[in-house]
Amino acid sequence: MTTLPEMRDLTQRLLHYEASAGNTSEPVESTTLRVYQKLRQGLGELAGSAGFHALASRALTLARLEVPSLTGVQIGADGSLEGMSAIEASIKVEQNRADESGVILISRLLGLLFVFLGEALTLNLLRDAWPGAALDDRNSGNGRKS
Repeated sequence: MTTLPEMRDLTQRLLHYEASAGNTSEPVESTTLRVYQKLRQGLGELAGSAGFHALASRALTLARLEVPSLTGVQIGADGSLEGMSAIEASIKVEQNRADESGVILISRLLGLLFVFLGEALTLNLLRDAWPGAALDDRNSGNGRKS
């Protein structure tokens, strides 16, 4: 699984799972930040904050090519995502666009994890962060599961 459509599908499932697992009164835009934080925590334990910072910075650079409004988003020295709430709030009127920016950013980050860590290790990281999420059914349409 390294194609962008597959990463987007996995990202959308994580965002949906996180949104349904969280407080339903919480704003939708915080779901991207919660998913990012869980990835940051899990990968930070594995690769350290510098390793996560490097991957997150690259993912943000790639995502900006598709979503120029992400220019206002920065990766903090500790790997935190700064400015995403402001970007999502400014385009909240166009909810699909706000959701899309988060999907693209997380998809790019997951894609880099698959490239550098491999599918098995990345999926283990995701299972640790989201133990109840359906992560292995992405190929269920063709009878194959990873």
